[in-house]
Amino acid sequence: MASPLTFIHAADLHLGAPFRGLRALSDAWADRLLDAIPEAYDRVVDTALRHNVDFVVIAGDIFDSARASYGDYLHFFDGLKRLEEAGIPVYLCTGNHDPYTSWQHDFFALPSNTTMFAADRPSFALYERDGEPFCVLGGRGYYNQTWPADENIAEGVTRAEAVRALGERAAAAPYGVGVLHTGLDLDPVKAPTDPAALMRAGFDYWALGHIHMRYATPENDPRLAFSGCIQGRDIKETGERGVNLVTLKKGAPNAVEFVPTASVVWQCMDVDIADCANLPEVTDKITRELFRVNGRARCEEMCTRITLTGMTPLHVVLARPGVLEDLRANINDSYTAFFCDALVDQTTCPRDVEALRREGLFPAVFLQASEAVRSDRDEAIAYVQEEFLKKNIQLPSAYAKRIDRLAEEAESLVLDLLSRGEDK
Repeated sequence: MASPLTFIHAADLHLGAPFRGLRALSDAWADRLLDAIPEAYDRVVDTALRHNVDFVVIAGDIFDSARASYGDYLHFFDGLKRLEEAGIPVYLCTGNHDPYTSWQHDFFALPSNTTMFAADRPSFALYERDGEPFCVLGGRGYYNQTWPADENIAEGVTRAEAVRALGERAAAAPYGVGVLHTGLDLDPVKAPTDPAALMRAGFDYWALGHIHMRYATPENDPRLAFSGCIQGRDIKETGERGVNLVTLKKGAPNAVEFVPTASVVWQCMDVDIADCANLPEVTDKITRELFRVNGRARCEEMCTRITLTGMTPLHVVLARPGVLEDLRANINDSYTAFFCDALVDQTTCPRDVEALRREGLFPAVFLQASEAVRSDRDEAIAYVQEEFLKKNIQLPSAYAKRIDRLAEEAESLVLDLLSRGEDK
C-alpha cells in the first residue's frame, strides 16, 4: 500500500492588498498592517518547511492586483526559492485578481520547482517521489479577470484526461489532486462549477480558491475544500485565517488540519456593560474580553470593532460628545497588541415604558405610533424605501432584512432625545 501524501493547500494570498474600511488607524498600526500579508505568506512557506510536505498548492489570487508591484513579486519568488532549496515543488493557478494575462513574466521566470497550470485549457502535472509516480495534479487558472458565463472552468480537468495527457505512467500514481479558482456553487458569478461533477472527476482532493472562508465537504472525508485567505483584510474577514495541511492515505479518510498564518486577526465583539457602574469598569470589562477573544484567535495582534450593549444608566454618559472616542483611545493606549477600530454604542437607557404610556403625554402618543408602524413589516420597509428613493439611493437588501432591529433602534433614539429635552 502506498505511503501517505502530505501537502499544503493555500489560496488567496492577495499580496499587495490594502486594508479596507478602517475608520481611525494610528500611524503605528498602518505600518503594522502593511507587513501583515507578507508575514502571512512567509508563514505559509515556514509551515511547508516545518512539516516537510511533498508539495505546496496555491489555488489562485496570489496577488491582489493585476498590476502587482515588483516588490510583491520579489517577496513571492523569494518564498518559492526557499521551497526550491528544500526540494518542495509548488503547483499554482491564477485567479480573478491575478489572471494569466496580468502576470509580469518579464520580472522573473518561475523557479524549476514551480508549475503554473494553464489558463486557456486544462493542464496537468505529475509529482514523483523517489523516481516513482506518486500524484497526478490537474488544474486551470483564470486567463482574464472575468470568466465566461457559458464556459465551465472545470471542464476537462479529470484524472482520465490527466493520464491521457501525461501518459500511462501517470496511471500508476496512487493519488490525484485537482486545483481550481472557482466559486463552486457558493458564488454564481466567479467561475461556478458543479460540486458533484468534481466529485466524479477521479481526484482524491480538490484544492480550491476564491472563497475566503474555510469550507470542506464531505465533513468526515474532505474532498472539496477552500482553505480561505491567509490574512484577513478587513472587518468582514474575522477570525483565524490560514492554510490546510492535507494528508491523503489509501484506505483512510482524507485528513485536513487547519494551520493559522495570520499575525493580525480581525474580530467583531459585543460587550454587555449592564453590570458596569462607571467608565473605568467599562474599560476593564472590554480589556478582559479582548484577552479572552485573542486567546481563542491564536494570533499575536488583533483589530477589533467593539459594540457596547446592555441596559445601563451609562447610556446617557456614552451619548455625550467625545466620550466614546476618549474611551476608545484609552483602550488603544493600554495594550499595543490590540487596536479598536471603532467603538459603537448600542446600549439602552433604563426606562419604564409602561409608565410613559400611563402618563398619556407625547411619549405615549409616539409609542402608539411606533407600534403601529412596527406591526406592519412590509409597510415599514416601503416607508424606508421611499425615504431612500427621495435621495436617489436604492435601499440595501441588508437594511430590509434588519427592519425590525432598525425600528427598535429608532424608537429608542427618539425616546432618548425626548428624555434629554426633559432634563433641560
